[in-house]
Amino acid sequence: MIVVATEDFEVYHGVVNELRDRGVAFTTIEPGDEWPDGTDVAVIAAGESVEIPDGVDVVQADPDAPRRAVEAVISALRGGDGRTVIGIDPGERPGVAILHGDMVVAAFQVPAAEVGEIVREEVEDAVDPVVRIGDGARLVGARLIDDIQSVPVELVDETGTTPYLGSGARGMGDVLAAVNIARLDGEEIESRTIEPTAGELQKIKDRSREESDTNRAISERLARQVATGALTVEEALAEHDSDTATDESTGDVDDPDHEEHETADGSG
Repeated sequence: MIVVATEDFEVYHGVVNELRDRGVAFTTIEPGDEWPDGTDVAVIAAGESVEIPDGVDVVQADPDAPRRAVEAVISALRGGDGRTVIGIDPGERPGVAILHGDMVVAAFQVPAAEVGEIVREEVEDAVDPVVRIGDGARLVGARLIDDIQSVPVELVDETGTTPYLGSGARGMGDVLAAVNIARLDGEEIESRTIEPTAGELQKIKDRSREESDTNRAISERLARQVATGALTVEEALAEHDSDTATDESTGDVDDPDHEEHETADGSG
């Protein structure tokens, strides 16, 4: 049984609302009241002094982080080891799954640029955290690894991690793959250097053309900078437009790749 026992108004309402949203049974008492028989986990406010019966697990809740407290409560109730494991299925909108022990406690699908911040928030004060990232989408995956600091990262063979999606499950594949990736051991890695292939560079250039107001692709030089994470596609387009405007004002050619295609005599 989960028992919420706190005089902190914010903690009480935050934790109670989180428990109700998840459909978790609980009861509440005033600190100092008699504890119900069968109490397994007690939730109190961080720093609060409450007498807890022997053998009852205690979770101290921060008023600004009720979700994290409830995740700890559920993990304690199920006897999990409490380890936080984050699985990431890389891509332009990676699937991200947060596990406490074997329990999936949160899931996200966000732009790749937002994943690092999610990881930092989720591992704060976590028990023995680890991030496991699939080895697909090489360029995005390498950028994500570089963006994740101060927590061990494992590279996981993601073969077979995306499940068959039946009726009504469309759009869930990346998140479910992230769950499967989180449950697989990988090889610890600190960085991943990737030399983009011609095909990967072409995909970046095609994407830039789709996003360009003038239907023009960025140069291969800029595409390489996007591939390494030095620029976003939007920043590369802005630089490309600036370079194009300069070329036109000076009478230079308007081939977007002209700086990379020199003639045999060295002229551009």
